[in-house]
Amino acid sequence: MSSFVITGQLVRIEERRITGARVTVVDGRIANIEECTDADPGHLLPGFIDAHVHVESSMLVPSEFARLAVLHGTVATISDPHEIANVLGVEGVDFMIANGQRVPFNFFFGAPSCVPAAQFETAGARIGSDAVGRLMERPEVLYLSEVMDFPSVLNGDAEMMRKLNHAKRMGKPIDGHAPGLHGDMAKCYIANGISTDHECFTAEEARFKLEHGMIVQVREGSAAKNFEALIDLLHDWSNRMMLCSDDKHPDGLVEGHINLLCARAVARGIDVFKVLQAACINPIAHYRLPVGQLRVGDPADFIVVDDLKDFRVRKNFIKGQLVAEDGHSLIERVPVEAPNNFSCSPKKIDDFFIPARTEDLLCIEALGGQLITRKKWMPPTIEAEACVADPSKDLLKIAVVNRYHDAPPAVAWITGTGLQRGAIAGSVAHDSHNIVAIGTNDKDLCNAINLVIEHKGGISLVDGAHHRVLPLPVAGIMSDADAYTVADAYSTMDREAKALGSTLGAPYMTLSFMALLVIPHLKLSDKGLFDGDAFRLIPS
Repeated sequence: MSSFVITGQLVRIEERRITGARVTVVDGRIANIEECTDADPGHLLPGFIDAHVHVESSMLVPSEFARLAVLHGTVATISDPHEIANVLGVEGVDFMIANGQRVPFNFFFGAPSCVPAAQFETAGARIGSDAVGRLMERPEVLYLSEVMDFPSVLNGDAEMMRKLNHAKRMGKPIDGHAPGLHGDMAKCYIANGISTDHECFTAEEARFKLEHGMIVQVREGSAAKNFEALIDLLHDWSNRMMLCSDDKHPDGLVEGHINLLCARAVARGIDVFKVLQAACINPIAHYRLPVGQLRVGDPADFIVVDDLKDFRVRKNFIKGQLVAEDGHSLIERVPVEAPNNFSCSPKKIDDFFIPARTEDLLCIEALGGQLITRKKWMPPTIEAEACVADPSKDLLKIAVVNRYHDAPPAVAWITGTGLQRGAIAGSVAHDSHNIVAIGTNDKDLCNAINLVIEHKGGISLVDGAHHRVLPLPVAGIMSDADAYTVADAYSTMDREAKALGSTLGAPYMTLSFMALLVIPHLKLSDKGLFDGDAFRLIPS
């Protein structure tokens, strides 16, 4: 029998009080809690939970993600594996579950509901309603992942209804994804049993969904940042809100996780108990997680922090095991397999030629800190009977290349990135993870794409003779390397992309969402420009 005793200022979140306490842990569970007057000054509280995240977007496999997350007091994640599912199908979900189980961390995975996310792009796999039903019956699958295809819900599509019914049959929650959906359409979406949304980008939208029974997950990731717009709702809705990252790149995960959101919320003047309710308790209640809340009989999942202002983590315990202490992860690396699905040939510069035209060009306008884009019309720049990129007016080419079989690239126009030289590319391209690239000239654009093809996945940067690539051999979206190595390599590429002139806070993360068709307003798939409002491809 293993046991230990720890003392500290116990934060009793639901009782809204803090008391000195002596906590006894036996065989990974809380065996006893008694109040005392000689407790250590550190605060004991339940660990933080990321209420919605795609682990794959960290470019780390789950075991490596955990090694960084525990440093910041995270003990669990609600993880949607639809990124790898779009590449490898159920085999990808199996990989994520198996790899996550090899380390002391609470990964809770869902059954992807939208693979592929839309019929207007090429994905590597398909997960139909029968496969969703089999996944939902597995005890390690706790919920139906975000239902991005909201038009199918609103239209009563039979296949989508079968997926929703599998979750209802098993009594498991259904996650939502409905950016900007309001009024009667939002009511219909909610009435189909969809219980959460992490896509709200205005307080008005979030308040409407809260008032109609939804749980709103306040998202602050590497690209999409909705904290400032939504967090003040926590004053009145602390029992129906959670905190999440959605997508977190490796350098950002080194800096912090849910702990940073807690610190910002408290600094804003929000009651600390309400903040901790959203960060530590609400996900457990909603998803019925087997995660401890620092009560007798619970799994010993808790953290020790210096104070309830900065939330600097001294220690992190998961099932009674010390997994992080004073900035050092105690989770050891495990061997990583590298399943993949990548089959396309190198491209030629001529593949990105666009003939001259006099009419204005329909452009994707990228917005820093947002997944949504705008539509913008810009006059073309003509050279040698071709429409060409023109960095002087922030008019660049964007291309999406089918990674699953050879096909002509889809080429369009983008503004808002600020890139002045070279090109960037990557096979992290939500949701189908084809290759997406932005370039100031066709040669660099082509070379950046071919670097990704050469490594069967990765992110790349080209500026004339200067080339750089971060290989991602696991499904073309994750590295098999050490978390710190990946974070350092990514930081270098992020820095170099900004040195090329990009004004985006996270150039590669923003790039990865330019092919995400289920987010308004204008995106590019491997089949062409997509109108997210009309939910259709735009005729070329």
